[in-house]
Amino acid sequence: MNQIEELQKMIDEHENIVFFGGAGVSTESGIPDFRSTDGLYHQEYDYPPETILSHTFFQREPKEFFRFYRNKMLELDAKPNPAHCKLAQLEQVGKVKAVITQNIDGLHQLAGSKEVYELHGSVHRNYCMKCGKFYDARYMKEAPGDIPKCSCGGIIKPDVVLYKEALDQETIRKSIAALSKADMVIVGGTSLVVYPAAGLLDYFNGEDLVLINKSATSRDRSAKLLIKMPIGEVFPRSGQEYDR
Repeated sequence: MNQIEELQKMIDEHENIVFFGGAGVSTESGIPDFRSTDGLYHQEYDYPPETILSHTFFQREPKEFFRFYRNKMLELDAKPNPAHCKLAQLEQVGKVKAVITQNIDGLHQLAGSKEVYELHGSVHRNYCMKCGKFYDARYMKEAPGDIPKCSCGGIIKPDVVLYKEALDQETIRKSIAALSKADMVIVGGTSLVVYPAAGLLDYFNGEDLVLINKSATSRDRSAKLLIKMPIGEVFPRSGQEYDR
């Protein structure tokens, strides 16, 4: 039995699966991982991504923040890939109970997943810091000027968790509840280096941990099944269509 068949067998045998995913799930939809800067990056920006995407930088240099945010974080034409679609299908048949994601692109919902916990927020939610009015991601991408402004004149802030900002407590609560009840957890497309998000896996009490990631992670030794492949190549090959 190869690894893909073993994964399929495990999915068949479990009824309370939680998926925990990171940037590697979205890179296969053409969304670059902002941490892996290319050679052109340093010619265009004077600061590393972690500095630009911080609460302090947003307050101090909003013009430069939005230049980076609009160029690098708003890939609004991206479409769900086979991994997103497979997870949505597994939710529809009652296998996957929740998707916990570190991504902010909304592709899991676009694929059809309903129970999605976005640890780091979403580019699709944006609110005026002055009056609280909601704006969508398209407006943030196309708004005139260097800084997106509300009709009231206030700056519009994306509902994404910046460095030095706390995670949403309700999202954390739901994630912990899902992980603690799960009989199987599939971790995909994340090297598990971003905390506190990665620490949530400590709440999983089961034995059937599956890790799907191209590079090594801190949890490799704990995994019952370790697949070092791009996740988009794993799920389409993991076999049967479910019909309940």
